[in-house]
Amino acid sequence: MLQKLREKTSGWIAGTILGLLTIPFAFFGMEQYMTQSNATWVAKVEAPPTWWRSAPHWWPVRMLWDVEEIDSSEFRTWFEQARQQQRNEAGDAFDPRAFEDKANKRKVVEEMIDVRVLRLMAEHAGIAVSDAQVRAMIESVPAFQVDGKFNPQQYQLALASQVPQRSPRQFEQLIREDLAQGLIPKQLVESGFATESEVDRLLRLFGEKRDVEFVVMPQPEPDTGAVEAAEIQAWYDSHPGDYRVPESVVLEYVEVDGSTLQPTPADDAVLRQRYEQEQARFVEPEQRLASHILVRVDADADEKAQAEAKARAEKIAAQAREPGADFAALARAESDDTGSKEAGGDLGWVTREMMEKPFEDALFAMQQGDVAGPVKTAFGWHVIQLRMVKEGRQTPFAQVREQLLAEQEAADRERMFNEVTGKLVDQVYRNPTSLAEAAAAVGLEVKTSDRLVRGAVPGGLFSNPAVQRAAFSDVLVQDGTASDPIELGPNHAVVIRVAEHQPEQIEPLAQVGGRVIAAIRRDRAAKAAEAAAAAMLDEVRAGKPFAEVAAAHQLAVTNMPQMPRGMPLPDARANKAMFAVAAPAEGKPSLGKLVLDDGRIVAFQVTKVIPGDLSEVSEEQRATFRQQLGRSAGNDDVNALVQALRKRMRITVAEDRL
Repeated sequence: MLQKLREKTSGWIAGTILGLLTIPFAFFGMEQYMTQSNATWVAKVEAPPTWWRSAPHWWPVRMLWDVEEIDSSEFRTWFEQARQQQRNEAGDAFDPRAFEDKANKRKVVEEMIDVRVLRLMAEHAGIAVSDAQVRAMIESVPAFQVDGKFNPQQYQLALASQVPQRSPRQFEQLIREDLAQGLIPKQLVESGFATESEVDRLLRLFGEKRDVEFVVMPQPEPDTGAVEAAEIQAWYDSHPGDYRVPESVVLEYVEVDGSTLQPTPADDAVLRQRYEQEQARFVEPEQRLASHILVRVDADADEKAQAEAKARAEKIAAQAREPGADFAALARAESDDTGSKEAGGDLGWVTREMMEKPFEDALFAMQQGDVAGPVKTAFGWHVIQLRMVKEGRQTPFAQVREQLLAEQEAADRERMFNEVTGKLVDQVYRNPTSLAEAAAAVGLEVKTSDRLVRGAVPGGLFSNPAVQRAAFSDVLVQDGTASDPIELGPNHAVVIRVAEHQPEQIEPLAQVGGRVIAAIRRDRAAKAAEAAAAAMLDEVRAGKPFAEVAAAHQLAVTNMPQMPRGMPLPDARANKAMFAVAAPAEGKPSLGKLVLDDGRIVAFQVTKVIPGDLSEVSEEQRATFRQQLGRSAGNDDVNALVQALRKRMRITVAEDRL
């Protein structure tokens, strides 16, 4: 039977069928096989290659596309920053539960996508940023300065203290990418403009004044009428959110705080050993004061262009070496580096790893006063002048002993923290439904929280977003098991367990009947007050003078001739409403009303509109306003550019990972 099967499957017909079956696997099955992975990205931006703009997205052509992924950890960092910003702006009105909704998460990820889109655009456009521009940006960062001036040692220490740590070369590459990515948007914003007619029209509008009369009706009289049972039930059914008891939990927790741990103080032998091992940290690096002249040429330029650029650089180098040559004047005349050209090619003080390797090797091989080059980098050919040298200096042990002691203590405290946390986790894994034994094993106390309401910010460690997410996660709520350690800060973590859980529920009508009746009566009173205000305005529309109608209702009229836009009288919302109504027709005032936050009602009439007087606007004010309008138009251009770019790219958002 096996022989017959072999004969049936070895002919040309079987081969043809097998070949046809291979085609769909090549385009679909193999792709799935080759791309199997545990994806962690929340969004992905894919752009066709620059040399094939119309490249299709199907596999295997898709492999040629440029891809930028946004992973979940980066998204979470952006989202927490947005949360903190919103909390600072809203203050006590901030609602953490509302902030966690899908719309906010989608807004943050869309902002991150826009950044990736601009980054791909910069790469495809071949935008290059000079070393001088990178240096200027870095030197302007206050964290890298001492007494208002850039300090190389402070720069390296600041980078070493970042999380994650970055070398100078890595940080400079990050700055280079940011500058390249922001170049076109920055130029668009700066090139935005407004025409004189636009400026005139908006100045007249913003400077507009109106003749306004208004009354402020008192807060509505309390309603004391009877409330029927059917009305109570209808209100309760139509306002379920007003009587919701949010989900809540009570937690057991064990907090591990490294700042409370007391390691044994290190002796001099340990400190000296640390000093010897880390001597490089206590060396002020050699610095070289350099200038350069750049002959720019693209890295992918043909041989002829490269040769011409090199020949020009050699000629400049020969001129720079001539006795009495003025290197700065030569740089201003010949250099293609716009960042340093006007400064005579000055690059300031340079330490190792601040420049590209060929440039660095040449500079640190020179003697003071030498001119070297041409030297080839990705930007072109450089002619380099070394103007001054500051030798490196070793800081003695005695001078840094206290610093070493503090660092050793911090390291020992971190080690103790890791040991305690590790032992706590081991014990929790043995019995995940209880924290008592694990806490006792490491000498810590199990504490119990007050009742925590989902979305509330109780303060302390329970305000931490990671603690909030874990406390109300399905796993901890349903299983009653302890969490993994949740990081609260450096050397500070907590392990929690849900001891008690109360799901979200609607309070029974029997418990909230009094609140329902009070709400119905407030609603009745508000509607009655609004009806009275509307009736009063109807009398004015019928032809009665506003003052006469107000007097009949025992209301005082406030007369505001030429009220300016933005004047908060009786409050900002009322002023906005007064300027939102249409201009009055001949002999007929424009009427309106607004309910204030405290329940009072403002009823008003606008009798005259006076456009802004352009003669009252100074040239300086006009120039500032024109600049603001131009920047606004430039920002609109940037948004339009991003939207156009997005249409040419393929953007995927993993909603389930947000």
